[in-house]
Amino acid sequence: MLTSIWPGRPYPLGATWDGQGVNFALFAERANRVELCLFESADSPHASMRITMPERSDGVWHVYLPNLRPGQLYGYRVYGPYNPDQGLRFNPNKLLIDPYAKAISGDIIWDDAVFGYAIGHPDGDRSFDERDSAPFMPRSVVIDNSFPWGDDRHPRTPLHQSVIYELHVGGFTMLHPELPEPLRGTYAGLATPPVIDYLRSLGVTAVELLPVHQYLDDRQLTERGLRNYWGYNTIGFFAPDPRYSLSGASGEQVREFKSMVKSLHAAGIEVILDVVYNHTAEGSELGPTLSLRGTANQTYYRLVGDQPRYYMDYTGCGNTLNVMHPRTLQLIMDSLRYWVIEMHVDGFRFDLASALARGMHEADRLSAFLDTIHQDPILSQVKLIAEPWDIGPGGYQVGSFPVLWSEWNGKYRDTVRRFWKGDEAQVGELAYRLAGSSDLYQHNGRRPSASINFVTAHDGFTLRDLVSYSEKRNEANGEGNRDGESHNNSWNCGEEGPSDDPEVEALRLRQMKNMLATLLLSQGVPMILAGDERARSQRGNNNAYCQDNEISWLDWRLDEVGESMLEFTRRLVQIRREHPVLHRRRFFQGRRIYGSDIRDILWLRPDGEQMSQEEWERGSVRCLGMLLNGQVMNEWGVQGRRIYDDVLLLALNAHYEQVPFQLPYGADGRTWELLADTFAEHAPGACHQPGERYPLEGRSLALLIQRC
Repeated sequence: MLTSIWPGRPYPLGATWDGQGVNFALFAERANRVELCLFESADSPHASMRITMPERSDGVWHVYLPNLRPGQLYGYRVYGPYNPDQGLRFNPNKLLIDPYAKAISGDIIWDDAVFGYAIGHPDGDRSFDERDSAPFMPRSVVIDNSFPWGDDRHPRTPLHQSVIYELHVGGFTMLHPELPEPLRGTYAGLATPPVIDYLRSLGVTAVELLPVHQYLDDRQLTERGLRNYWGYNTIGFFAPDPRYSLSGASGEQVREFKSMVKSLHAAGIEVILDVVYNHTAEGSELGPTLSLRGTANQTYYRLVGDQPRYYMDYTGCGNTLNVMHPRTLQLIMDSLRYWVIEMHVDGFRFDLASALARGMHEADRLSAFLDTIHQDPILSQVKLIAEPWDIGPGGYQVGSFPVLWSEWNGKYRDTVRRFWKGDEAQVGELAYRLAGSSDLYQHNGRRPSASINFVTAHDGFTLRDLVSYSEKRNEANGEGNRDGESHNNSWNCGEEGPSDDPEVEALRLRQMKNMLATLLLSQGVPMILAGDERARSQRGNNNAYCQDNEISWLDWRLDEVGESMLEFTRRLVQIRREHPVLHRRRFFQGRRIYGSDIRDILWLRPDGEQMSQEEWERGSVRCLGMLLNGQVMNEWGVQGRRIYDDVLLLALNAHYEQVPFQLPYGADGRTWELLADTFAEHAPGACHQPGERYPLEGRSLALLIQRC
């Protein structure tokens, strides 16, 4: 029961329960009045109490309410000038979500009242809408942040030993046959023994979760009967989205998320979040007024310099967060620290990270965002992965992020796809990608683990579709197949879509194994798209962002192709784990070591001789051998012991015909043992003599070992 109102404190921002009451603090620098609105339930159309916040300190409005408890629903109304031409968009008729809300209850109901201007008015967004948006808005929730973490610890798997598995919390378990229906598609479902056992059987060390920050379904999608399935439409940077919660939406989703993390950690699996700090769900000047726009529009968003009515859009989503302002930077850093300290996550993949690194104009490697993370004692110690591009000028920044950062390596994806498709002049580029992309990352002191290697990701074709479709099939998205990337470096292996031709299907299976094996046998950090290990298809849809249905969900039934892929994936991950020469910490030296003829890496042509400059430059070369000498790794373990490994030979043939590949001689003439061959007729375990010509079949890959 509310009996009194105290001034409260300006820090921390958000709603903080201390066991006796709740402190509310909201940054709204240009506002002249702020009301805290308390609600009795998520569907209450109007507030049960509206409290004018009595104090303002350094642009932060604050109040403390004794006896208020977790579970309380609230929102804000912020008063101030409405002048879009000056970048001011205060409208107290609009109920606002707390930018620091730790939980959010309810979904938005799309109504014209949630817009700060009158839709259809001749003055457009310069008009002022007086309708109350509260009946249509979600509510912020006060939470109890305590949780029995016990002895939970971050697994802290070294990055060079990591195998990342990208998945969607909802779609991964939605069709799982061993889970009761209420558990499917939830945080709790992801933490169940059948799911965790499956992840462990794959050998993955980390799950990278598509966005779980609270997000909205775009109005235009809901009007077409679709949803924003991927979740790149954030409205709450601290709140786990309740649509994945079995427990409830009044703070229970926070505890359920923590329980999921704890269970995954107990299995030795790290949790990496895909986070969207580059833009918000409020969109352009024609978007709704939901949170940041109504509290501090000029602070939180990058506005066009001489026309602050408009938003700089480096993201393609209508707006870009203004990371150059210290308060916006604080919002992002506070969010990141919260997810590490309170939610125990192990790292982040930053969507369109170039937008965050931008200075005044171009992407800036020395931006305040990067500098702040580097000096932070918490964030500098977790896994930091950049998607190193945005849509603005100079936004493609692969290789440009500093030490501590890894990057999604788009050049790796494109090169591997082109090579196995049979494009000319790819072997030189492929060698760089196989060896860890030193051309991109070595110049500024980074290591092979700076390269997050992938062939497929959530955005684009699945692995099965990559070898089954030469053209995208996105009609289900309702955009006339105009959306999605048209240049995919895909090849249908002779027939578009599903095929009954056994030769086509055999070639597709081999091509999938070729690309997956290339991924898992390259230096750097492999990232597997969930379902690729089971040959999952999206029916040719390469932009399934709005498909919350069987198109996107993982089908846990296995056909023969899926069974073969799953067995192959498990074996390749195990081989990678057992051989440190496949996940080196440092780049290869590539030169004679200690004055001898022994090298740590050799590039071989099919006759067993080293590649010459002429072969590297010849466009018709489609067969390459990479010899990795584990006896001269020049690396040490955590206890200072020298690391040694066997000698491995990876032979890749993108020709359509068989190529006899001469196996190199070793110093002591040891035999070569076959570990893997994507051409099924060659069985693992067979031994071959040095100098023997190994029958490397057309469009296939083989891995052999000399045990030392």
